[in-house]
Amino acid sequence: MCTDTQARDRPRAWVPYAGFAVFGAFWGAWGASVPAIRDQAGLTDGQLGTALLFIAAGALPAMPLAGRAVDRWGHRVTAFTLTALGIAGITVALTAHGLAVLCAGLTLLGASSGAADVAINAAAGAAERATGRPVITRAHGVFSLAVVAASLATGLLNATGLPVVVPYLMVLLAAGTVSAAIVTGARTQTDPPRHDDARSQGDPARTSSTAHGRPSLRAHLPLLLVAGGLGALGFAVENAHQSWSAVYLADAVHAGPALIGAGPAVFALAVALTRFAISAVKTLPAWIVLTAGAAISAAGTSLLALTTYLPPALLGLALAAVGTAVLFPTVLGLATANVPAAARGAATSVVSTLAYVGFLAGPVYVGYWAQTAGLPGAMLAVASLAAALALLAWPALRAVVPSSVRHRTAEPTGRPHS
Repeated sequence: MCTDTQARDRPRAWVPYAGFAVFGAFWGAWGASVPAIRDQAGLTDGQLGTALLFIAAGALPAMPLAGRAVDRWGHRVTAFTLTALGIAGITVALTAHGLAVLCAGLTLLGASSGAADVAINAAAGAAERATGRPVITRAHGVFSLAVVAASLATGLLNATGLPVVVPYLMVLLAAGTVSAAIVTGARTQTDPPRHDDARSQGDPARTSSTAHGRPSLRAHLPLLLVAGGLGALGFAVENAHQSWSAVYLADAVHAGPALIGAGPAVFALAVALTRFAISAVKTLPAWIVLTAGAAISAAGTSLLALTTYLPPALLGLALAAVGTAVLFPTVLGLATANVPAAARGAATSVVSTLAYVGFLAGPVYVGYWAQTAGLPGAMLAVASLAAALALLAWPALRAVVPSSVRHRTAEPTGRPHS
């Protein structure tokens, strides 16, 4: 029988899927636009790597604030941040002329993206707990499908010679539509009560609170920090490919303008298919998912680095994508599964902020390695990050996850069996 919270969450379970679709459309457009934006700004690969650091400068302070805002205002924060992200993309596309201006625009973009990331992940976590379904993994799959569509569309638009801002206008239109629907729903339906659900009532380990009755994350903090660190390695690999695959195909493989967008599109399609497939699997411990995924990603990235031909390059990207697809949904689901409902936004922001460091550092990491060792050398450096994650996953989780939970954590999203 459904609880009141579940009943009120279910009509709005579409919110995380819609939010991830807009988020994916933005990053798909971004991945395919990086070469054009780099050329418009007149930057070298090293300067582009420096500019990408400013995404982190905007995102990292915004993410903890977004977590607190989500706990207070719920889905309204999702609506606001998605619209802000669309506006930020247009701003960067219109003003990216020179390093200084691009850095300023990327700071704004980073703040919008980081806040939106926390909001949609918190929405996915809440929907997953309310429905008992693998919403986190599937929502990330929707993100990847949106990246595919936006990457291909942006590549085609760029090939026709249209201004680089056009894809971002389309993203803003989608963001505005979704945000309007969220706000309309918020006016006709109150948010679920911000208290622990029936499963956590009376369990001190799951309802740890402060003297003022507010849920505390202290008991969960070791797992949140470790999950965020593992997520950072996974996201570094994922966004290194997502942000640089178009450049790699253009510069190292010498693909034509219409094929440049195939890099992020193939990567995102493989991620999406893997996430939807793995969400149906019920018997894989989290550490096995992480170790196997990271090892496959390292192999695929190495293949990409060792070829200059398009078919094997796309195969390497696809393998890297299959491996990275399972990484962040697994650690996020594992880390937040037992967090009280009233602190889920804050818990999500802890994991997401740490993981986002990797998401933002990955493209920068590639830029600096490309400047000194070329793009193939940079890809080998990315493969080493994936290999490091494969080696660290089991000992790191063993140190912070109780044995009983480790053995019950069998779904790819990290949710314990009920």
